[in-house]
Amino acid sequence: MPKINRLVSSAPDFQARLSALCALPDNAQTIAATQKIIAAVRQDGDDALLELTERFDGHRPSLASALEVSQKAINDSLAAISRPLRDALEESASRLRRYHHHQITTSWQYTDEYGNILGERVSPLARAAVYVPGGKASYPSSALMGLIPAKVAAVNEVILSTPAPLGKIPAVTLAAAAIGGADRVFMLSGAQAVAAFALGTKSVPRADVIVGPGNAYVAEAKRQFSRHGCF
Repeated sequence: MPKINRLVSSAPDFQARLSALCALPDNAQTIAATQKIIAAVRQDGDDALLELTERFDGHRPSLASALEVSQKAINDSLAAISRPLRDALEESASRLRRYHHHQITTSWQYTDEYGNILGERVSPLARAAVYVPGGKASYPSSALMGLIPAKVAAVNEVILSTPAPLGKIPAVTLAAAAIGGADRVFMLSGAQAVAAFALGTKSVPRADVIVGPGNAYVAEAKRQFSRHGCF
């Protein structure tokens, strides 16, 4: 039977044990590889995205603009999945919208007895990016859970990126993007997707925030940009 770690908040070594438990493994190879990918995107922009897409996803569009999925392809994906699956995605989306609607924070202000106007202004971000993992499996739930909170919060533009092995995104992932309200969808994977959204390139816009799960390289890219105050 596996041993269960028991932490007591009042114990003298609590903070040290908690930090050790929560610490990510120091994978020097992952860190170094991610740094190289970020540096390549920073220096070469779209050219780096094309090279990295060919290396990791097995396809290379003739132009970087082809990394963006057409609106027609996104819309057509809805007809490419079964009716029960589409109904399930739409029901999930509806439930997510109802839930996140309760989290909306509104602006407020008042004038005090001295005539001072006091308050708080809540403004949506200009652009949010959602990363949806893929490759060996499809994760439409990640698309919905990333897109819908941003749409409910009235973010001006919500973009999505997901791997496209051999240039193909599963129809169910594109259908979830359509149902979730993605404004744009890109065929970008891994750390290069995070770098593209964090830095911006000629073909890929810079985002104000990046959300969504991913592999070790995605997580490391987020960590590196976060450390430098980008997000």
